[in-house]
Amino acid sequence: MSDNQLLEQIEKYLNGEMSSDERARFEVLRSENTDVNKKVAEHKHFVNLIKQYGERLELEKRLNALHSEIDVHSLEEELMIHPSWIVNIWRNHHSKISVAASIAIFAVLCTLFFTGYLNNKEVNYVRLKSKVEQIEKTTSALNSQLNGLKHSGKNSNPANFRGTGFAISSNGYIVTDYHVVKDADSVYVQSFDGKSYRTKVIYSEPGADIAVLQITDPSFKSFGAIPYAFKKADTDIGENVFTIGYPRDAMVLGPGFLTASTGFRGDTTQYQVSTPVDFGNSGGPLLDSKGDVIGIINAKETHVEGAAFAVKSSYLLKTIQDIPDSLKGDLNINSKNVLAGLNRVQQIKKMQNYVFMVKVYNQ
Repeated sequence: MSDNQLLEQIEKYLNGEMSSDERARFEVLRSENTDVNKKVAEHKHFVNLIKQYGERLELEKRLNALHSEIDVHSLEEELMIHPSWIVNIWRNHHSKISVAASIAIFAVLCTLFFTGYLNNKEVNYVRLKSKVEQIEKTTSALNSQLNGLKHSGKNSNPANFRGTGFAISSNGYIVTDYHVVKDADSVYVQSFDGKSYRTKVIYSEPGADIAVLQITDPSFKSFGAIPYAFKKADTDIGENVFTIGYPRDAMVLGPGFLTASTGFRGDTTQYQVSTPVDFGNSGGPLLDSKGDVIGIINAKETHVEGAAFAVKSSYLLKTIQDIPDSLKGDLNINSKNVLAGLNRVQQIKKMQNYVFMVKVYNQ
């Protein structure tokens, strides 16, 4: 399908001009092709901007019509004997004032546009990779020197960025968000008990914001059997969910529930959840009440309290399937869930050793 044909299909889809069968086929295409889904969201946003601009022009036209009907001089004679200073200023300088006001409004709109407020989702939508400030790095380095801490074969320096990741197989494969490890020179993962392992990024899917890591550290042996499984089907709105991750140095639980089957601005690759997340939670698992992984936390909306987003687990499974055999090696996804039937405390205890702090280093 050419770009023009795709654009025509997107317009028919957004305008409700498709038949039920055509719409169903297009929904399947959106769910399977992240590029198409992205173009739908972008075109919808563009159309909304054009609509808003037209509404502003219509409002300006109506205000001008009202203004032309007002007789300032008649109002002056009816309401006061002597004209007030405001009426005098308007009478003598109304054309200059109108021009100045128009210029001011235009300047404000230009500022909003070029700063991205009108067309950039990052204003309200932020990814949750945590940047480690220089002062924190310096303090940590000094504390390590004073305490004489040594990690043989491990990078003990504070990272530039921090996120979360979790195991997808017992033999050292871990998934996190692509934006966490993008442009990294080296990536380490740190377990709940403080062990640190060097990894490499073996595959990434930027469109779905997913990256797969493999532990390359010679000291690593095995995680043991993964306690959770990965859900293929969509999860229903209202389902109780939870996430665990590393918004700080200690593991943090975020309980909540699923609030929408789509993400920011209707993104069908994501869920929206109401759960407390912060910078550093990116890449953490989102699980349902049975302990099945249903998504990967990757962003939140800044202007809505508790609105977080997670990439659906079906896109994680698709990403794993797309890894070339030459890179995939012996990656086998766990299909058995042993967390079902356990209470939340027991679930966390069983999975805490499979969720990691991801430390990213770059020059």
